[in-house]
Amino acid sequence: MDQRLPETDLVIFDCDGVLVDSEELSCRCLAEAMVRAGIGMSTERALELFLGRSTAALVDYCRGVGKPLPETFLPDLALQVRETFRSRLKPIAGIAAVLEELRLPYCVASSSDLERVKFSLELTGLAASFGPRLYTAQMVKRGKPAPDLFLHAASAMSAAPRRTLVIEDSVSGVMAAKAAGMKVWGFVGGAHYRLADGSALLRQAGADRIFAAMTDFWMEG
Repeated sequence: MDQRLPETDLVIFDCDGVLVDSEELSCRCLAEAMVRAGIGMSTERALELFLGRSTAALVDYCRGVGKPLPETFLPDLALQVRETFRSRLKPIAGIAAVLEELRLPYCVASSSDLERVKFSLELTGLAASFGPRLYTAQMVKRGKPAPDLFLHAASAMSAAPRRTLVIEDSVSGVMAAKAAGMKVWGFVGGAHYRLADGSALLRQAGADRIFAAMTDFWMEG
């Protein structure tokens, strides 16, 4: 029991934009790949459409606008993201200290595929903190904003949803956590929120608390 997090038995962290500062990097790669495939897209629009969403949402969007993706798109995009991450990915400042101080079970629940999550955590030195406690959209039928992934993670960790706290940076993630009956804190310290009012977006989606720096993780308000 951690007295600083009352009525909480489990903390679920999103990965991209919460543990690693990856959202702007990955959405820039995505926008560039879509333009190469003949689909007009900017980094800003990619963030608006796909932040916190799985590749299934991307495929559905492209099919819906009459531009189905070629079979090589997702593998090529994964390689581009991997190379970009290898040279530029950083952990969110202060997250290692938060994980070290946590006295509760915690895990990852991400819309990214499992290999990307593993790669990101290994690159940023966070892998050992989570071990095998990694849950992704590949493991459930519906991705965020559906509650399936968070409910799956809580079940795997033997925690009741009402006693679970989720840390999220995306509207779809906040909506998923609320739909799962969990408490959710919105984190707006990632580079992708430098030019956008993430606080208003996440609060409107239902976040119970907003914070912009991991040094404020333990400060309620």
